[in-house]
Amino acid sequence: MALDLEEQEQLAELKSWWKAHGNLVIAVIVAVMVGFSGWRFWRGYQANQAMQAAALYETLAKAAQAGDAKALRDAGGALAEGYPRTLYASMGALLAARYYYDHNDLKSAKAQLQWVVERTASEELRDLGRLRLAAVMLDEKAYDEALKQLEAPHAAAYETQYAALKGDILVAKGQPAEAKAAYKLALDKAAPQDAQFRESVRMRLDALGG
Repeated sequence: MALDLEEQEQLAELKSWWKAHGNLVIAVIVAVMVGFSGWRFWRGYQANQAMQAAALYETLAKAAQAGDAKALRDAGGALAEGYPRTLYASMGALLAARYYYDHNDLKSAKAQLQWVVERTASEELRDLGRLRLAAVMLDEKAYDEALKQLEAPHAAAYETQYAALKGDILVAKGQPAEAKAAYKLALDKAAPQDAQFRESVRMRLDALGG
């Protein structure tokens, strides 16, 4: 069927528009397809990274339980070097730090905790890392360094533990008045249902004369 005049004009306009903009349309379509493929590749890559990191974390946890220092060190090193942005790397460093601390290797424990503080992507794990690092520094009698860690910004959820540890450090420094203030803050911030923690802090406060 022959096209009428109006249809011929519309077809001519379409051909003209396509001639002017067709390459751009094709480029946009190709870009969308490439972007979608890239997104799928990135998601797959991330999933694969997480699986490998999880396997290493499991190896590290088993090594800690078995007391295998070499396997723990190897798995921890592989996590930190190969998958530093994953939570498994941070959790692995915290677990390794606990292992080293329990085995009186304060230097290694401190190094693991400093890695968490400096490298983790999780603010919660960073706060926990600072708390444990300050505790190790207390054992090392590095009181001012420990207090500096506790003075760093941290989530309200950790306020009670930070305050209680600060009290312990101030007691060790021979500053009972400041220690009392820290313990009182810990008690004020502690949840009513956390009876064991509250009793522990109250005993330390009473030892200073209340």
